[in-house]
Amino acid sequence: MHKLGLALGLLALAASLAESPPAVAQNEQFIPMLVYRTGPFSPNGVPPANGFADYYTLINERDGGINGVKLLVEECEFGYATDRGVECYERLKNKGSTGAAFFHPFSTGVTFAVTEKTVVDKIPLLTVGYGRADSKNGAVFRWNFPIMGTYWSSGDVAIQHIAKREGGFDKLKGKKITLIYHDSPAGKESIPVLEKRAKMLGFTFSTLPVTHPGIEQKATWLQVRQTNPDWILLWGWGVMNSTSIKEAVAVGFPREKMLGWWWSGAEPDVKPVAADAKGYSALAMQHSAGRFKLHDDLKKFVFDNGKSQAKWEDSGDVLYVRGLVSAMIGVEGIRMAQEKYGKKPLTGEQVRWGLENLDLTAERIKALGFEGVIGPVKLSCSDHEGTSQARVHTWDGKEWKVSSDWYSGDKALTEPLVEEISAKYATEKTITPVDCSKVE
Repeated sequence: MHKLGLALGLLALAASLAESPPAVAQNEQFIPMLVYRTGPFSPNGVPPANGFADYYTLINERDGGINGVKLLVEECEFGYATDRGVECYERLKNKGSTGAAFFHPFSTGVTFAVTEKTVVDKIPLLTVGYGRADSKNGAVFRWNFPIMGTYWSSGDVAIQHIAKREGGFDKLKGKKITLIYHDSPAGKESIPVLEKRAKMLGFTFSTLPVTHPGIEQKATWLQVRQTNPDWILLWGWGVMNSTSIKEAVAVGFPREKMLGWWWSGAEPDVKPVAADAKGYSALAMQHSAGRFKLHDDLKKFVFDNGKSQAKWEDSGDVLYVRGLVSAMIGVEGIRMAQEKYGKKPLTGEQVRWGLENLDLTAERIKALGFEGVIGPVKLSCSDHEGTSQARVHTWDGKEWKVSSDWYSGDKALTEPLVEEISAKYATEKTITPVDCSKVE
């Protein structure tokens, strides 16, 4: 009986241990990563995924986590397919001791698909430079954060740059500007603000959609040759971008008269075209290509220890840097939330407070090693974008060179649009906007 009792006691102990998460798991913050390292969008999906992963690794290896809370990161491959991205969201949202801190969907399609889910799940969506433009209004979209620039801001900045190249806004009257866009929620998102600018300034605006994934564009560029626009705006992603530039070469459209948004301005977009892409310009979401202070620590704690999937020579590429920037914003949101809720793993709802109170000053950006890469970003209950600054960089045949001063989205144009469209959304979804004057 004694032996039997001992055995039963050990079995009970083992069962109780099996039911209890390991102690270390109680001090880990779970961060999901939606990635597309495979498929036709992988050339543009791999670099930012590496940037995200390396920044999280750096926080663990160099700092021991965020104030002692280690980051537990898990990737979910979705191939840039919206349905698979939603599956990843559902699979990962409740992992970890407190659930997902936030999601970077890295897809506007996935952003649209899970926006309503996040209201129930109370998990922030960080859509840095993409997503729903109307979600800048945090009073309606409590869980969406289109930080550092919406598609409406990018569309307005693009027209500002073209106007400057032409000698002033008045010089755009009578010009023809054509938008070639990826036929998806992302590609369509800037159209309302571009149409408004066309009416204000008197230029002719037309659109040419490109079917996913964008490899076949012969008919599109035949139309370009026939209509002969003064400027082409390229709102593409993945293989569509380099294909568009190749087709521009084939029909003789000058690359100097092409301007991409910040998702059409990275190395995978121009390197396949090489010297023939010379003169092509794109918006830079503040940062361009190049290494900076943070890379000293990345090399020491991540690359030299064999903990990166990237090659060191690619660590200054545009999309890798964008991954670093995006990951840093999420980490700083968690850090800010810890100031209120304690230095422990936090829920998505707590992290949302941290993001909404995030204030990345110039001093803080310098301390983080991002000086010269981005400017200050300050979020609030009513403003989930924080800043709409952007520059333009131009491909010289070998590398990107910053080729403009800073622009900011014209709030007199974009804010009424944000209010109008977000109000319609609130009515459709029976949402009562939060009174931000009463929010802590």
